Amino acid sequence: MSNTTDIIQSINSIKWQRRAVILAHNYQPGEVQDIADFVGDSLELSQQAAQVQADVIVFCGVHFMAETANILSPHKTILLPDPTAGCPMADMINADALRTKKQDLLGVPVVCYVNSSAAVKAESDICCTSANAIKVVESLPQQEILFVPDQYLGQWVASQTGKKLHLWTGSCPTHANILPQHILEMKKRYPNAKVMVHPECRPEVDALADAIPSTSGMLRYAKQIEARQIIVGTEISLLHRLQKEIPDKEFLPINPQAVCPNMKLTTLDKILHCLEELQPQVIVPEEIRIRAYAAVERMLQVV
Repeated sequence: MSNTTDIIQSINSIKWQRRAVILAHNYQPGEVQDIADFVGDSLELSQQAAQVQADVIVFCGVHFMAETANILSPHKTILLPDPTAGCPMADMINADALRTKKQDLLGVPVVCYVNSSAAVKAESDICCTSANAIKVVESLPQQEILFVPDQYLGQWVASQTGKKLHLWTGSCPTHANILPQHILEMKKRYPNAKVMVHPECRPEVDALADAIPSTSGMLRYAKQIEARQIIVGTEISLLHRLQKEIPDKEFLPINPQAVCPNMKLTTLDKILHCLEELQPQVIVPEEIRIRAYAAVERMLQVV
């Protein structure tokens, strides 16, 4: 089946038969966002998966996101349209390596960014998102914290909280490729534009920005400010949602090459196929799921 309209009709038909909903991350291709029931960041979507009345969740994102949905909704069928859609930053840490580091830092609590595997979450004390990382770190009584796996998000949180954060040497390649010269060039071309960048960016990029919000925070910031032009420093597909929801403003990518190849593995054909076959499913082993759920649940109690 090659006709896009036919594929979309088939998706909508079988979705109703399966009692399924489609969740799409902000970094998914525009046509995937457009057919989704909900679009958002990874935690928003996992919470949506837990709340929505559906038997099947098609999670259009990457593997750790589908795992988080399964952690929160173990009795629902969680489908990931492309099972090879991973996350390079999540792959920069594993449970064994984290256990070793915990031995080196006995008694230091572990704050784990949700961009990590279920096994890593299971070894952590509490999870965080880019939106709530400061609140989570401030909620802990300890002044010394092990923050994994994103060193740039960790550096930003440390600068905002004054706490000593031991940082894992992980990062998002897509955000790490956004450089100060990209902002300086865009500011020269658009002197009246505001600049917002994701906290996964490098500190020297943060220093040039007007705001450093999460992906969901970018939507709120863009709606609130008066500027008509906004320079955006994150994965470029967020601009699809920004332009769709705020059509009277112009959104400009800091770096048009800021593309996550894993996020672009999802296609309409793959969504239809996984609904037809109810495969591939993402299932976290129960022993890991229970421990990971505890870390996620502690985070949800903070915010």
